[in-house]
Amino acid sequence: MPHAPSATLSRRHAAIRHALVSRGLDALLVTSLPNVMYLTNFAGSAAAIMIGRDRLAFVTDFRYVTAIETARGTAFECPGLELVVVDHSYDETIASVIGSSQGARVGFEAAHLTVSRHRWLEAKLGAGRSMPALVASEGIVESARIRKDDYEIAMLREAARRLSAVASGVFGEIARGRRERDVALAIDWRIRDAGFERSAFDTIVASGPNAALPHARPGERTLTESDLVVLDFGGVYDSYCVDLTRTVSLGTAGPRARAIYAAVREAHDRAIEAVAPGRSRFDIDAAARDTLGRHGLAEAFGHGTGHGLGIEVHEQPRISRRRGDDAGPGDDDAVAAGMVFTIEPGAYLPGWGGVRIEDDVLVTETGVEVLTDVATELIEL
Repeated sequence: MPHAPSATLSRRHAAIRHALVSRGLDALLVTSLPNVMYLTNFAGSAAAIMIGRDRLAFVTDFRYVTAIETARGTAFECPGLELVVVDHSYDETIASVIGSSQGARVGFEAAHLTVSRHRWLEAKLGAGRSMPALVASEGIVESARIRKDDYEIAMLREAARRLSAVASGVFGEIARGRRERDVALAIDWRIRDAGFERSAFDTIVASGPNAALPHARPGERTLTESDLVVLDFGGVYDSYCVDLTRTVSLGTAGPRARAIYAAVREAHDRAIEAVAPGRSRFDIDAAARDTLGRHGLAEAFGHGTGHGLGIEVHEQPRISRRRGDDAGPGDDDAVAAGMVFTIEPGAYLPGWGGVRIEDDVLVTETGVEVLTDVATELIEL
């Protein structure tokens, strides 16, 4: 269970309440479990909260009552938490909590509440001047999560340190004749052995031509002399995710492999050098993409240069090309101190293979801190 200090939770609550005022809302129904965890420290599988200007109602069932009560009076207690135990069903209980706010404008997380559930809640609440109004909202809690607080930065630094240590052992798992799936299982064991709760995603071990698939699933293929092998793995530490990719050569790399690896490494380095507070996330992506373009690999790099890290392994900000539906230049484009994201350019050539190099970075007040610490030189095993 995560243990953000009570004072940290109080600051998070204040930020959400400020956002409610600015949007003309009296309360927010939070049904996204990562958002619930961010605001309460709760890491179970079922809960919802309604946070208002002077209330935080926490809805969960019998299974978690003892855990919530145990936290009371500790340095990690959720301030102002009003425990509401589910009676009959979650939706019935949530409707009761919302209904107690007569005449209120209650936001709900449109991205996390199904249409059918929303319709049921509206029907249950009824209509009328005194009944609360459900108002679709997006990104209220996520906007607060995008810049990490001191507690989160400490967790992510420690997680990155542990994952970097895991990497040194992972390279020893690469051997001729081993199946990709067996190497992936060994990596997952090392992640758990290093103190992580679990792997942050399905570990990728992609060898030879399989390395041309950015999200290849490890299978029965055996590692073979001269293969390039993409190793992409991550862990969840105290509920925070970190992510790392390295590409190694089984035996001496050939001239083509060396040239493509060098281009991707240069793109990785240029993108990290571009990270600074106020810098456009699109410009950071361009630093990597333009570098690969100069090496004739523009078409071989089809995904974004990076993604945010935190409670979820894919969060905002997206370090990517500007799309038609992206806002124009402005504050939403710029990265800021406290943001944590990956830098992971790659080049993928169908039928041949691919290369990806990924690190986790923190935007600081003056520039960038690389959280993961693993050599980026081509390793030949």
